[in-house]
Amino acid sequence: MKIIPRITLGALLVTVNLVAGAAVPYAINDEPFPSLAPLVEQATPAVVNIRVSQTVTQRSPFGDEAFRRFFGIPDSGGRPQEVASAGSGVIVDADRGYILTNHHVVADADEIQVSLVGGEILDAEVVGSDEATDIALIKVEADDLVEMPIGDSEVVRVGDFVLAIGNPFGLEHTVTSGIVSALGRTGISRTGYEDFIQTDASINPGNSGGALVNMRGELVGINSAIISRSGGNVGIGFAVPTKIASSIMNQILDYGEVRRGLLGVSIQTIDSEVAKALEIDIESGALISLIEPGSAAEEAGLRVDDIIVAVNDKKTSGASELHNTIGLMGSGEKVEIDFVRGDEELSTTAILGEQRRSASLSDGGEVHPGLEGAEFATASTSSVRGIEVTSVVPDSPAAQRGLRAGDIITAANRREIRSLEDLATIARASSRLFLLVQRGDRAILLQIR
Repeated sequence: MKIIPRITLGALLVTVNLVAGAAVPYAINDEPFPSLAPLVEQATPAVVNIRVSQTVTQRSPFGDEAFRRFFGIPDSGGRPQEVASAGSGVIVDADRGYILTNHHVVADADEIQVSLVGGEILDAEVVGSDEATDIALIKVEADDLVEMPIGDSEVVRVGDFVLAIGNPFGLEHTVTSGIVSALGRTGISRTGYEDFIQTDASINPGNSGGALVNMRGELVGINSAIISRSGGNVGIGFAVPTKIASSIMNQILDYGEVRRGLLGVSIQTIDSEVAKALEIDIESGALISLIEPGSAAEEAGLRVDDIIVAVNDKKTSGASELHNTIGLMGSGEKVEIDFVRGDEELSTTAILGEQRRSASLSDGGEVHPGLEGAEFATASTSSVRGIEVTSVVPDSPAAQRGLRAGDIITAANRREIRSLEDLATIARASSRLFLLVQRGDRAILLQIR
């Protein structure tokens, strides 16, 4: 008979307790009692509950004015209404009162209040926010705050134990536990830059902006999103790694804004079919099809037809991953780029430029009724040029038609788009738009009516 060793739950929790480094061990009848309580007591005071008040305009479900008048429907839309929402945040600098949270928690807020674990309520203000990574930095004025040390999300491994602390469904300072289920998840949210930590620690609405904590009591992620058909937890939650959150915070503190890195290339994914056509022995990478004059790529000596295979010693699977990697870095950062030129494997160092947008943003509603709720700006990213969708209001006409923040419109009604004026001109000539949208490494055709 083959004996299979078993790990009991008690033994597992004892291990967790030891890893957590509990200062005061629990005991019953002088026997160790496994518990995460010491770790929770250490981490919880650094997590705050966030209450946001904002004024929104209630839209009539009968948006067409002629339709409403014809059927005698009263105009119930357009009235300002105050709404409140809840989220979470993590104190990362007790002396200066800085709190990390999600952009979507505090976006368009008229008033922000945070409550501490002891019940004290403080007014807060937004220091800076970045929709593309869903990270925001807010500030409170208070003494005797408790901060959470920021851990290195780069050393997090699948299988690590983690805690999620936050404010799900308004239940203050709720703690759940689980493991890291996966790393490097993309394609989850509506933003253009993602590198999520996936966890099965229970995350629900209200956990947004809360802490994902390792067994040393360090912050390794800001809880941001879930996948769910019911709105509740099904064991698939996502957190923004602290590497990204810290970079966004530091850029906000250093520059007052996020200065996203720009390599200055247009690229396409190398897959097995492309590799076969080009007769190259490369499994994956990003083929450079255009280099902007004076860009970081040109300064680094890259050329058209070079194939980028790694950035900072991390393999690049294709155009979408390269766009994501560069966009999550700040302008002025040095990056090591490995590439293939002909039969040679080479490397170079590039100093990233800055993604620049036109000073004025365009309200989509001024361009076309079906684009209401979206804002646009002329953009030149590391992968494609066109009109960037800088933000989309949830449930707006633009959102309902499929537009997402980070999308880049390259053509409308089969005509190239290179400026806001191009888009407006085409929209004036036709009530129906067919937009060719670049989303990561995918091209999507959206109909706007």
